[in-house]
Amino acid sequence: MTQSKTDPRIERTRRWILDAFIELSAQKEFKDITVKDITNEAKINRTTFYYHFEDIYDLLDKALSEVLFIELNKEDYQHNELNEESCVQIFKAITNFQRSLSNRCHRGYEDIIAKIIREQLEIIFYCLLVKQQQTVEEKDLRTTAAMFSWGIYGASVEWGKSGQHIAPEAFIQPVLACITRALGSKKE
Repeated sequence: MTQSKTDPRIERTRRWILDAFIELSAQKEFKDITVKDITNEAKINRTTFYYHFEDIYDLLDKALSEVLFIELNKEDYQHNELNEESCVQIFKAITNFQRSLSNRCHRGYEDIIAKIIREQLEIIFYCLLVKQQQTVEEKDLRTTAAMFSWGIYGASVEWGKSGQHIAPEAFIQPVLACITRALGSKKE
């Protein structure tokens, strides 16, 4: 009989692995971290590692997704509408996530981080759009959610390039106001 994922021992061991990985990622570049390093740090064996994760890339994906999930707190967006305020909140969460990673992680994570951020954002934007647009086809909602996720992610990258001297909300507010005005104007 297999154990449930809610078993406290399984959760505790998974947490040890994630914590060991986060600790090692502050010391080494991702490409230099091995499963052996993680198992030594977490004080577990390889079989236990592979019970929880397919490989080190799966661990990286899950670790970053978990941190981003906590930062975004998706439950907050289940009751929100898609508007300037919710976009600012999402943007702040993304920039906080990127700032915390830049303080702890070395280069080489960019592609994986970008993928995770965009995937999480697409889910959030899709849920927000579904609540507001009951008559739009699902494929159009998914495309719109993808557009929003890439846009917010792209803006967060630009914010990072600007040296992060401006507060995230001050950086994104004029952009959102411009978009709102542009969308509000009608073609004659």
